[in-house]
Amino acid sequence: MSAGRIVPVGELPERSTITTDLPVPESALAIGAHPDDIEFGCGATLAKWAAAGCRLHHLVLTDGSKGTWDAGDDMAALVATRHLEQLEAAQVLGGGDVTFLDWPDGELEDAMPQRRQVCQVIRQVRPEAVLAHDPWRRYRLHPDHRHAGWLAVDALVAARDPKFFEDLGLDAHRPSLLLLWEADDPNHVEDVRATAEIKLAALLTHRSQHRSTMGIDGATEGADTAFRSRMEAQLAAHGALAGFGAGEAFHLIVDL
Repeated sequence: MSAGRIVPVGELPERSTITTDLPVPESALAIGAHPDDIEFGCGATLAKWAAAGCRLHHLVLTDGSKGTWDAGDDMAALVATRHLEQLEAAQVLGGGDVTFLDWPDGELEDAMPQRRQVCQVIRQVRPEAVLAHDPWRRYRLHPDHRHAGWLAVDALVAARDPKFFEDLGLDAHRPSLLLLWEADDPNHVEDVRATAEIKLAALLTHRSQHRSTMGIDGATEGADTAFRSRMEAQLAAHGALAGFGAGEAFHLIVDL
């Protein structure tokens, strides 16, 4: 065995302590790669906060144009459909505005033009909380999810520091907290027992994704029940981290 560097005890990473149930923020911005990603990642938390008076904002980075298994589908028609589905889902969760950046599905990049746009939205809506994909998740296949996470983090840094993108003519804004869903290292859980059904209802508004994303085939009896069971199992697994019957788990960062 080759000798490696001896790591002092003080440098060893500690397992994250799980915190629960943040005070409801006045406003929240959720940033998703595609229509439906926000509902999957934090839909029940947004519904919970909206019911308590939080103003919701939804930012969807790509147009969702490749969200089909049918090569003959019209891409422009699919984009229009997915816009309508996202607007409906946002209303189910508790309202709020929806911004579509419409970068081509599958081609999202963490580049300056995209970062500038996300920074602009953060400075315009001035959220107390930002929720997004965790860019540090390992072995993630979909490039849009990886880039969406980095865009959210990098644009947040730009939004808080006034010398970034001065040409926007918008005051800098520093959110108070960042919640990253799909985290390998979750350290925070929101109790969503009261809003789990709202999350499921919002997801099901994405009817164009029933077959390709959710495994709901209208020709297969019980397919919607199977999807519901999978989602309920995930909520239960997340909630179990904090002793809740249903939860949404995140990596929470407050030192922004």
